Amino acid sequence: MLKNLLILALTIATTIAFSQERDTITTDVISVVKPYTPKISDAFKVKETPTLDDEVTTTKKEIKYNIFSIPVASTFTPAKGKAAEVDKEPPMKLFDNYASVGVGTYTTILGEVYLNHSINRNESVGGYLNYHSSQGGIDGLLLDDKFSNAKLNVNYTKKQREYSWNVDAGYQNQVFNWYGLPQPLFDQTAADTLDVRHQFHGFHFGGELNFNDAYINNGSIRFRRFADDQESGENRFVAKTTIDFPINDGLINTDIRLDYIGGNFDRSYFSMSELKYGNFTVGIAPSYQIKQDDLTVNLGVSLFYLNDTENSENNFYVYPKVTASYRLVDEVLIAYGGVEGDLIQNSYYDFAQGNPFVSPTLNIMPTDQIYNGYVGLKGKLSNSMSYNFRGTYTADNDRALYIQNAVDTNQGENYNYGNSFGIVYDDIKTLGLFGELNVDVNRNFKLGLKAEYFVYDSKNQAEPWNLPDFKGSLFLDYQIDRHWFMGANLFYVGERKDQITLITPVSNVQPTTVTLDAFFDANAHVGYRINDQFSVYAKAANIASQDYQRWLNFPVQSIQFLAGGTYKFDF
Repeated sequence: MLKNLLILALTIATTIAFSQERDTITTDVISVVKPYTPKISDAFKVKETPTLDDEVTTTKKEIKYNIFSIPVASTFTPAKGKAAEVDKEPPMKLFDNYASVGVGTYTTILGEVYLNHSINRNESVGGYLNYHSSQGGIDGLLLDDKFSNAKLNVNYTKKQREYSWNVDAGYQNQVFNWYGLPQPLFDQTAADTLDVRHQFHGFHFGGELNFNDAYINNGSIRFRRFADDQESGENRFVAKTTIDFPINDGLINTDIRLDYIGGNFDRSYFSMSELKYGNFTVGIAPSYQIKQDDLTVNLGVSLFYLNDTENSENNFYVYPKVTASYRLVDEVLIAYGGVEGDLIQNSYYDFAQGNPFVSPTLNIMPTDQIYNGYVGLKGKLSNSMSYNFRGTYTADNDRALYIQNAVDTNQGENYNYGNSFGIVYDDIKTLGLFGELNVDVNRNFKLGLKAEYFVYDSKNQAEPWNLPDFKGSLFLDYQIDRHWFMGANLFYVGERKDQITLITPVSNVQPTTVTLDAFFDANAHVGYRINDQFSVYAKAANIASQDYQRWLNFPVQSIQFLAGGTYKFDF
């Protein structure tokens, strides 16, 4: 094998050497002319990242900077910066006490004192005194129409970490006259024989207890003694409490009420027999609240037990207590409704405050409000304007109505001449529409408007005596500037119906229904604040000087003016 390879290599070398020595080809230049046709394959790709072939690279020379400070003498001193001041009025100082007094036409005197003193951080004591009187002087009257009303109240409050409580006591004295003698049934000679003065007096005391975080939310008691100078008297005691009973993840909120009333009148209107009354009620009203998103529902019931202590009668009442509300558009539009009922305890005190010309011969009994159904919309039209519209339908058994007493001169009392009012009861269903609009433009201007419309359906009485078919009111409160302030109050009362009954020794005249005209009353006041403590004011009432009758044969004073001052202070 090795021998063969050597022979092969020797042969190739000899051949090459021989070929070179015998080459006789001459050198010529041969030009070949042909058009060049480039092809894609002839192109070459440019490198995307070029390389630097230089081996020597220059570097940036470092530069150094030097600052040579040369002090310069100067007397300039820049002023310190000061924020610009905004002119604003200092806040008004608040005082805990004030006294106000005013005098006006019809020899009117108005006085008011409010006192409050903090004993320490948790205790305070206070008092309140109000006096309002007028010597009368209404044109065309045969009898004296003066009146007076005085109230006194003292209170004590104490706050603890877990609870707070307060107690108070008060006294009230009122004097009115049965001046509404029907004319021309009586003349001045007959009027001069009458003493129509009627005085009320009474006192009350009570207290409240509120817990901050307990199942018993609050509790209160109240006792009131009310009497007059006609040997009439009434005692009333009311105790209330609210308790939460836990159930599952919720609470059953329960209102408990005890209410006792007892009193007597020296005689009835048509006889000398004494009138006595006494009612004791126990009420319990549990309710359970359900919340889901924007819907809130309260499901409950009211249970009452009534014991008529004078007639030895017992009754049991059950009323619905269901309410609901739904936020249709946050605070802008809220729909609400409900069906509720109640056993309303009527009293001589409440009747006398509603109409001070009642006679001391009343029949006192409770009102059974079977149900009060309502549905409405409320919310805000803007940040400064709110509204509330509601429709109601109410059914009352034994609803109390004021009605003018019959003219019965046979009885010989000073209130038997058609110049006083009694109470009758009737089963009445009422359809009502209510609208309210409140505007708070700013903290210095407030405006409110209310309107109510009623349709009555009475069962036994010919008319819903002295119940108006429409009521409206408007109030305005405007703080003009730091010193000046003003306000106004306007109200409108629609038509009411009453009746006149004449009883004579010869015969009895059938009752005659009388319609009392609607009336409008405008009141306004303006005041000037001299400083933080002292201010003066002026008031005007019945500005339109309407000669209207709030009650049949009882006209009111025409336009009235009153001026006075108020002083604020601290102890």
